[in-house]
Amino acid sequence: MKKIASVVCLFLFMGMANVSLAQSKVKEVKKEVKKDAKKVGHKTAEVASKGKAKVTDKEYKDKVGPNNETIYIDDHSKYYWIDKKGHRHYVTDTELKTKEEQ
Repeated sequence: MKKIASVVCLFLFMGMANVSLAQSKVKEVKKEVKKDAKKVGHKTAEVASKGKAKVTDKEYKDKVGPNNETIYIDDHSKYYWIDKKGHRHYVTDTELKTKEEQ
């Protein structure tokens, strides 16, 4: 009887260990999915913003931004570039650089 009880206790202990291991794996996977979803969201916002800018605003052909970004001109004649998160960053005339031909 003692052997049966000890074997049952051993199986219960092993089962509980596997459950806790599975829970930690689920947390890791959840964290990775959240991180990847954020990356996809930023890229989607960037592509959408750049697409809208190409359709609605003019692209400045002769100048680039401080880090060689494409410059757009909006309806109010303001210059801006779009970052990797899809946000507009307005720049002044003095911050623009001449585009180098490759």
